[in-house]
Amino acid sequence: MTSAVTRRTPLIILVCTLLAVAAALVVWWRAAEGTANAASPGDRSVEAGFARDMAVHHQQAVEMSFIVRDRTDDEGVRTLAYDVINTQANQRGMLLGWLEAWGLSKSSTEAPMTWMGHGSMYEAKDGALMPGMATNAQLDQLRQAKGKDAEILYLRMMTAHHKGGIDMAKGAVKMAADDKLVRLAQTMVNGQQSEIDLMADMLAQRGAKAEQ
Repeated sequence: MTSAVTRRTPLIILVCTLLAVAAALVVWWRAAEGTANAASPGDRSVEAGFARDMAVHHQQAVEMSFIVRDRTDDEGVRTLAYDVINTQANQRGMLLGWLEAWGLSKSSTEAPMTWMGHGSMYEAKDGALMPGMATNAQLDQLRQAKGKDAEILYLRMMTAHHKGGIDMAKGAVKMAADDKLVRLAQTMVNGQQSEIDLMADMLAQRGAKAEQ
């Protein structure tokens, strides 16, 4: 009897050890899973709100740039338009990709800029959902303009658009916790400010200036 018990003891110890290891792995996995979930921004987070709003904001900038591309032969304006199209389309893709990775909807029933605490402070009108965005009437005016008139309209509209975008991006830099989103937002601030300075010079060359 003693011999049988002695032979079974290592096996019992091995089984107990394996069970303990398995239990520890389950605890570790649940902890890791919880950490991963906690690291993903929530549906009403700054990150989610900024990603959704800036994706919409960027989409209109791309639309405006495509319009002016076909309304002027000026190489400087066309180059700027191509830069806006490429940069903001790529950034928009990143924002929408992050929303998908976070398991969040790309749209929300909340008013734009709610994540900034400004949801009730801006009254959307004629398609201009956020500060700086052009109205439908302004977009129609751009579609009908040609040459220098189209260039001045575009430069003024894009300057206002960038100013609104910079305000949102600064808000994200200040309030967001996700490092990669903060870096992208700061890139937006820097890039769009540089383009505002460039557009001021381009407007001056045409005897115009940005609207206040």
